[in-house]
Amino acid sequence: MASPDHLFALRNNFYLGAYQAAISSAEQLRSLSAEEADERDSLVYRAYIAQGSYQLAIQDISDSASTSLQAVKFLARYLDPTENKEAVISSVKEWLNDPAIGNNSVLRLVAGIIFMHEQDYNEALKHTNAGGTMELHALNVQIYLKMHRADYAEKQLRIMQQIDEDHTLTQLATAWHDLAVGGSKIQEAYLIFQDFSEKFLMTGLVLNGKAVCCMHMGNFDEAETLLLDALTKDPRDPETLANLIVCSLHLGKSSTRYLSQLKLHHSKHMLVKRLSAAEEAFERALQSVA
Repeated sequence: MASPDHLFALRNNFYLGAYQAAISSAEQLRSLSAEEADERDSLVYRAYIAQGSYQLAIQDISDSASTSLQAVKFLARYLDPTENKEAVISSVKEWLNDPAIGNNSVLRLVAGIIFMHEQDYNEALKHTNAGGTMELHALNVQIYLKMHRADYAEKQLRIMQQIDEDHTLTQLATAWHDLAVGGSKIQEAYLIFQDFSEKFLMTGLVLNGKAVCCMHMGNFDEAETLLLDALTKDPRDPETLANLIVCSLHLGKSSTRYLSQLKLHHSKHMLVKRLSAAEEAFERALQSVA
């Protein structure tokens, strides 16, 4: 008989972006094995990092903590704008090359996340491609989709489906893949996010997922309603702001407020970079004919 999964609620809340609920559920967990306690702490600190509390993780996690927790600390340091990113990347590479700890699944996951942020997808896959956990397989799906290789993403998805078709990460990865493929698959992705919203807490991640599906299907009014709901949950969430900019443009509404917020809080966001590049190109074109 299988032993109960004490961390199911914590993991599920984290995967779906219910970070405060994840932190709160972790406080109720008792009588865990050393391995379970390590996973619990890793997920809790990752939830704090997802909320932007980088310094909490950096200060709380000591140098004598487990490899998994040290890896999470690297992630906090990488995302913290006051830290030296290059120094963090150098340290992560050093740890990955250590045969004693280099194969730690959380360390490989963090490396994959960091190199994906760096848009160094080949380096990311070097550490994640072997899989080993559902999170690593899900990250592989994300990386391949960013590389515009939906065919490779689908192969990873099949592995996840063979392991556990009903797993939250399998369902999420299926929705991401469906959105990338498009066409009739958009409706299937929408139904996955709809199912999440009925079973679990309605989070910004789920609302954004539904909204993107709606935009693909041309339902911009519904998308706007969903995104405004997401904005009440986190007024600074970059994906909500970016999606609202796109949605507003399609509805013929002003997107200035959302764009200002995105530029203020997330100046490195891809949409901000693209808009800045377009504005610079327009200025150069004007000067060339002046």
